[in-house]
Amino acid sequence: MGAITGTFKGFGVTFSHMFRKVVTTDYPFKPPVSAPRYHGRHILNRHPDGLEKCIGCELCAWACPADAIYVEGGDNSEEQRFSPGERYASIYQINYARCIFCGLCIEACPTRSLTMSNEYELARDNRQDLIFTKEQLLAPLLPGMEQPPHPMRLGDSEKDYYVGSLTNPGTSAGAERSPMGPGHYQVEEHPGVTFPGAEQQAQRAAAAKGDDA
Repeated sequence: MGAITGTFKGFGVTFSHMFRKVVTTDYPFKPPVSAPRYHGRHILNRHPDGLEKCIGCELCAWACPADAIYVEGGDNSEEQRFSPGERYASIYQINYARCIFCGLCIEACPTRSLTMSNEYELARDNRQDLIFTKEQLLAPLLPGMEQPPHPMRLGDSEKDYYVGSLTNPGTSAGAERSPMGPGHYQVEEHPGVTFPGAEQQAQRAAAAKGDDA
């Protein structure tokens, strides 16, 4: 008797799904919208004048439970300044073959340099391409920003930058729901450097614009 009842219960699940409306997602041309606090690819944010917020402290690398982050700090100088203060990240890499998207690195960052966007298109053909470099992770320059290195424009010391970030946060504003989401993230061009997936992203973005038109 129990076997017969179990059989009917199983068919009940099947029939209940047969008459539901089928939902088809037109991916990748119209990617589904992720949740506002979705943990996607990382962004290295900038101050409003374009200087990098990362100070090369390596706290994100120490906090990472998967050992997916590698940072080498460098010294700023008056001739070559990439961030306020004394230090900046001369090398910054995230290995997305290891990253578990837990967000502990975000919690450890003292300057809100590192945040996570809603970009989830991270599939690559080989593991080497899953190691994202600093150039790939840096937020694009917004209007009014200047490509580092350059002198500090917002004050005479790093304190002016961090106090002013309460009212003028730069690219970290709204990073949880970033406009640099699926099909929209634009990697800045660097001579002689080819970023994995850039061509595919450009094709998807062009196709999406064609559908909107």
